[in-house]
Amino acid sequence: MDFSSKGNFFKVPEMDEGTADAAEKKPDNSKKESFVFDVITLAGGTTFAQILTILAAPVLTRLYGPDDFGVWALYLSITSIISVIACMRYEYSIMLPESSEEAVNLLGLSFLAVLFVTGLTFPVIWYFKEPIVNILNSQQIGNYLWLVPPFIFVNGLFLALNSWNTRTKLFKRLSFAKVFSSFSSTATQIGLGVTKKIGAGGLIVGSLAGQSIATFVLGGQIWRDDRKLIVKSLSWEKIYEGFKKYRKFSFVDTWGALMNSVSWQLPAFLLSAFFTPAVVGFYSLGFRLLQLPMSFIGGSISEVFFQRASRAFTEGTLPSLVENVFRMLVVIGMFPILILTIVGGDVFTVIFGKAWTEAGIYAQILSLWAFVWFISSPLTAIYVVVEKYHFGFHYNLFNLITRLLSLIIGGLLGSARAALILFSLSGIAVYGYLCLKMMSYAGVKTSRALKIVFSNFILFVPAGAIIIALKIIEINQILLVIFSGVIVCLYYLYILKSDEQIKKIFGEFKN
Repeated sequence: MDFSSKGNFFKVPEMDEGTADAAEKKPDNSKKESFVFDVITLAGGTTFAQILTILAAPVLTRLYGPDDFGVWALYLSITSIISVIACMRYEYSIMLPESSEEAVNLLGLSFLAVLFVTGLTFPVIWYFKEPIVNILNSQQIGNYLWLVPPFIFVNGLFLALNSWNTRTKLFKRLSFAKVFSSFSSTATQIGLGVTKKIGAGGLIVGSLAGQSIATFVLGGQIWRDDRKLIVKSLSWEKIYEGFKKYRKFSFVDTWGALMNSVSWQLPAFLLSAFFTPAVVGFYSLGFRLLQLPMSFIGGSISEVFFQRASRAFTEGTLPSLVENVFRMLVVIGMFPILILTIVGGDVFTVIFGKAWTEAGIYAQILSLWAFVWFISSPLTAIYVVVEKYHFGFHYNLFNLITRLLSLIIGGLLGSARAALILFSLSGIAVYGYLCLKMMSYAGVKTSRALKIVFSNFILFVPAGAIIIALKIIEINQILLVIFSGVIVCLYYLYILKSDEQIKKIFGEFKN
């Protein structure tokens, strides 16, 4: 779809009086009322953070071994599962009310939920330490379980602050926090890794340091800008009213989110249980570097999309918003992911060394699933916007069951690759269904979505054929990786020049 035919797509609806005071410091500028401007602001501000993480990866793989990465992945899996319910999902309710006063009290309610969940985490970790170690088949993880509650606390606060920041649309604050987080995390991990004595603890402490810095920086900026509104609006009575008003939403969505988080972390847990932490380390690196560029754009779009979709739904413009966002995701993500499907093992061998070739093969296996996840993930906000809360629960339950069965079958077969192939295939099917269902809720026809995907696949065919031919004749790996990178760059230059939708985006950003 040509953006020129949808001139109001990027226009943000006027803010009501209740929300205007929360963003009073934001200049009244039409450029900054653009969906794409907000996305580029958020994505652009995190560019440094993502580049630093990617550049640090070859250094970290030479300071830490696959076992260390595996233990780190297990720690992040545990904290990720608990963190998703750290605010008991009340952080999402911050976006919903018209009144800024009500939103402030939902922010306070989210903070109280974080204290409650963190408090429960301490005794659980204390009493179930040994069972956790035995189930995960890793004695090393037991040394770092005491660091789980502090991570839950700072991450929960960050989630609540992030939702408030998204509501006020001051995305530069979040970008600033992410830069500090990435720098402090990477610096800590490299610094501790140089000592060669701390092992996986260096990666874990670095993650905790980075999350703590991000929370402190974002919280400091919000307190500086919104202190008067927060102090004036907070009251125990209003917090209790928010608790009652959104308790059903919290209860239903909490279980769905918990199941979704568990399903995301299943590969780390089950690969560790069936195989070794080294296998988890290969998976962790492959998935992490596959996910980074995906979440770089997709995550930034998600941050802005939820706010815009809420407005578009009330105005009747949700179909055009969703279709344009979907097409943007396909154009950005399909080509490089298909290239990686062919040369993933070569890329990891060249960049990280032969010891990490298996991680590249895992990335190849997971790449198509990652693409389907990439194009569907930002759209999941739609079921909340259209108030289909029970869909999230049922979908996440189905997703959890299919992932569990895939990984268990692969584990029983004694093959990590087989487990990940089944995991990837089930993910393609489940996330493909999710994507089409969300577009259906938004009023976008399935035929239209499939046409967008097919037209972009055609662009890949010539380049894919050339790269496959080069692999068949066994061209030098370094030359193959360089050629593949050049092809991806040429693709992006092509769409910048020829794609009217992308030209519209950057044209509006420049004006």
